[in-house]
Amino acid sequence: MAVVLRLRRMGAKKRPIYRIVAADSRSPRDGKYLEALGQYDPRKAENQVVLERERVTHWIKNGAELSVAVRNILKREKAL
Repeated sequence: MAVVLRLRRMGAKKRPIYRIVAADSRSPRDGKYLEALGQYDPRKAENQVVLERERVTHWIKNGAELSVAVRNILKREKAL
């Protein structure tokens, strides 16, 4: 089972909020996930990001892959 850190879309229509999750690579975008690691709100002016940095580093050290969007968010937050 390959684990991927990726975004899970939530929120209302045309008002997205994304949850950063660790999920099996075979599960659908908004499907089952292993653990929620944070939240990203693109509608805020400062693109508010809330992260559990300890858990993110735990998953990365254990071989989880990063999606492109999550990698960009983590670089911007200096969590990589």
